[in-house]
Amino acid sequence: MRIDLNSDLGESFGPWPMGDDAALMASISSANVACGFHAGDPGIMRATVALAKASGVAVGAHPGFPDLVGFGRREIKATLQEVEDFVVYQVAALAGIAASQGVRLQHVKAHGALYNMACRDRALADAIARAVAAIDKKLILFGLPNSELITAGLHAGLPVAAEVFADRAYEADGSLASRQKAGSVIHDPAAVVVRAIRMVRERQVVALDGSVIALEADTICLHGDTAGAADLARAVRAGLAAAGIEIRSFGQT
Repeated sequence: MRIDLNSDLGESFGPWPMGDDAALMASISSANVACGFHAGDPGIMRATVALAKASGVAVGAHPGFPDLVGFGRREIKATLQEVEDFVVYQVAALAGIAASQGVRLQHVKAHGALYNMACRDRALADAIARAVAAIDKKLILFGLPNSELITAGLHAGLPVAAEVFADRAYEADGSLASRQKAGSVIHDPAAVVVRAIRMVRERQVVALDGSVIALEADTICLHGDTAGAADLARAVRAGLAAAGIEIRSFGQT
């Protein structure tokens, strides 16, 4: 039994730090590196790829809406062509920076509002999948289980990975609860560990309304921008290991 642990990293910008990437690298197996549109910049991208390489962590692109002020968490009305273009731009930029360090990208995971919108909007998901496929059809597309992102990825001929969130609350329909809702982010390490183990072993999670949702779990996201993220990641990794679950990047055979 195995699972990939991923985290959104490289989200600092210039002199403004975000998260503790070095500490998180010790616990995860895949890093989603911000590509400069919602966070990050060329120097941060280079440094984050170098840190992942040194830590033995797989590297993926984390493209988002062009929204530094809103950290990519605001829904933006962009045309499908605009979405396809800025995803190509971001993934290609990180792929180039990674290649300069002898690293090949493993995956692509959209960020924030772009991710959530594409999980429910097939046309938007198709635009993202087309962009990824245009760069490299071996790139793995991350998305919520049974979401439009997964469907679009398969349709585009991409390998896909069903992503679950141990530190986020779920609605009964399998979508992530809005961050505006109380309890949408789970901070108790013990609770997050229990949820993570259940997601891997039983392929289930309990929604906010108490219902039990069935889901596939190929990779678990641990957010890097929340307080205590590094400690939480260590606890989840230790808990999964104690449960006999191997931590390995999704693209590793």
